[in-house]
Amino acid sequence: MDRLLSRLGIASRVESAVLVRAGRVKVNGKIVRDPSRWVHWPADQVWLDGKAVSAAERRFFLFHKPVGYVTSHRDERGRKTVYDLLPPELGFLHAVGRLDKSTTGLLLMTNDTLLSNFLTDPGNQIIRRYAVSVWGEFSPEKLHKAMDGVLDAGEKLQCVSGKILGFTKRETLLELELAQGKNREIRRLCAALGHEVTKLHRFQYGPFSLGELPPGEFSELPFGAAAKACGMTLK
Repeated sequence: MDRLLSRLGIASRVESAVLVRAGRVKVNGKIVRDPSRWVHWPADQVWLDGKAVSAAERRFFLFHKPVGYVTSHRDERGRKTVYDLLPPELGFLHAVGRLDKSTTGLLLMTNDTLLSNFLTDPGNQIIRRYAVSVWGEFSPEKLHKAMDGVLDAGEKLQCVSGKILGFTKRETLLELELAQGKNREIRRLCAALGHEVTKLHRFQYGPFSLGELPPGEFSELPFGAAAKACGMTLK
């Protein structure tokens, strides 16, 4: 039940489970309180707060995440979230992957789980490109190690490719490409090689580029065009 509401773009899986447990959802005229209940929609009639549910218009946005915001609908620690910057009339959206609080740049937002699952599936090898600053001199030898891969907590971390763009007195400027999207992968990868990341900015995700979009702003792309750019066939 919670999966259906999420796929229809009505609410997140967590929020949908809350709606179901509160008795606000009916299936074929009967209240359902089990979020895991399997539903054959649209053969089964599903109602939320007295209204028949239907699939929301599928939407897709590019968003420039500023520093200091977390990528979640609600934060138990009371921190600012990216959804504080989005107008409520956009409806329910979820982020494609995450950027941590200190990371800036391109965040893809949609209400379609099929497209977001395609973009985050490691098997699809969707490239993410980052501008990275690290403390100290990041040598070409370490860049080769980053591309070969290193182990961290039993997990292999690896960038697909990388460039050393230049040096300042204290930092090295890099451009790194990832294809896995593991949790805090660049920060962990650099730390394993002896360098702390000081700035991290994603400027491309698959075929989508941040361009000149200002921090805190969003731009909508036609959903069909976004799916086609990813190589997905719409159903």
